[in-house]
Amino acid sequence: MPNFRRIFVQNSSVFITTAINNRTRSLLTDHIKDLRAAFKTAKSQCQFDIHAIAIMPEHFHMIIEPDCIDEYPKIMALIKMHFTKRLPEALKIELSKEVSPSKKMKRESGVWQRRYFEHTIRSLSELNHLTDYIHYNPVKHGLVERPREWPHSSFMRFVEKGFYDLNWCEFSQLNEYD
Repeated sequence: MPNFRRIFVQNSSVFITTAINNRTRSLLTDHIKDLRAAFKTAKSQCQFDIHAIAIMPEHFHMIIEPDCIDEYPKIMALIKMHFTKRLPEALKIELSKEVSPSKKMKRESGVWQRRYFEHTIRSLSELNHLTDYIHYNPVKHGLVERPREWPHSSFMRFVEKGFYDLNWCEFSQLNEYD
């Protein structure tokens, strides 16, 4: 069994990606109110700020800034747990049928993949790059043509604060040069 080591650097930001178990479903956007409530509940139990976030139908990316850096695994566990608890019982039963026997023995629900990807951000340029990556992700996955069109991201908050132009990554004018 792998022995994962996590790096905990106090006062740093952490880029996190996590996905649902069945990536053909649009569970996160179909139940966005439940996911938002799960984040709110997690924030009431652990102190952290969300620097940037984009929620896709079956996964999400975010950069968090926890008050206590060694709590980000707990933050992820809380978000996953509270979201799962909020789902309708009939859906949880349906999802549990998609789980392998080995996952059932480990009491996994069938909602989330077991692990998540995390990366400690080491510089301002890396923070900016990953923030751009997060906000461009809905375009990359073909969900929208422009970041401003995706309702489940922090992009518009960044526009309002002056970090992005509303037309950031607007490439439609390039088609005129074909």
